[in-house]
Amino acid sequence: MASRQSIQLGQVQESLLVPLYARAVDSLKKRPILNDPKAVEMVQCIDWDFRRFNQRRRVLGCTLRTAMFDEWVKDFLGRHPEGTVVEIGAGLNTRFERLDNGTLHWFDLDLPDAVELRRKFFIDSGRRVTLAGSILDPGWMAAVRQSPGPYCFVAEAVFIYLTEQQVKAALAQIADNFPRVSIAFDTTTRRAINHENKDHARRKLDARFAWACEDPREIERWKIGLRLVESRTLMDLPDSLRSRLSLPVRAAFRVITKLFPKLTKGLTEAYRLNLFAGQSEA
Repeated sequence: MASRQSIQLGQVQESLLVPLYARAVDSLKKRPILNDPKAVEMVQCIDWDFRRFNQRRRVLGCTLRTAMFDEWVKDFLGRHPEGTVVEIGAGLNTRFERLDNGTLHWFDLDLPDAVELRRKFFIDSGRRVTLAGSILDPGWMAAVRQSPGPYCFVAEAVFIYLTEQQVKAALAQIADNFPRVSIAFDTTTRRAINHENKDHARRKLDARFAWACEDPREIERWKIGLRLVESRTLMDLPDSLRSRLSLPVRAAFRVITKLFPKLTKGLTEAYRLNLFAGQSEA
């Protein structure tokens, strides 16, 4: 095998390696949830200590999160097969490879150092374009607006690293410029943030969560033109995804939920995956 590539990423950008490793581990299982051989290839090519993320709970959680966002994008494409998807903080995600229907339009947006790494493994095409920039900088919007609507934005583990003011500005900017829009992103509570930031420190990951959201309905009260369509926890899986879990995992879910209902609710409610829509998008 060729020598592994050393990488240089910013503190927050380095966190993209966590879901990458989770997808790789999942793909090597007898019954994978995502089956992402590209993730395995990238982990093998990158010179980085992935062992510090080798936690069964975290690997499963990251994989389920990615799969649940996939389900929302698939639903959008089922209604708008020639629509446009924008992956905010794309990192080394392979969502395009998993969901491409042959007619969609796709943009992968991330900060310059993450894009530089991404370009080592992915090639743009007529329907798939990589953009280097910050979600807070409107410079990327011109390229996306040239692509046909409606639009679906996905921000997996992105906004939680921003401040509330930054999140509000980013979402308002999207809602103002893309009225026929759906946008999926995760939220977490202050208590969960404190726990996760301690865990980040233990695993020598410098990135820290910043934005606490106790209730996703808070975003509706910001009056920026977004309404909450759906909100789920990692235990609240759609049937299309639950059927892909291995029998032991499904059994563990049932046992934990039945024996520890209050604990399960407290832990899962602290972290939510949310789908919002603009005022003119059904």
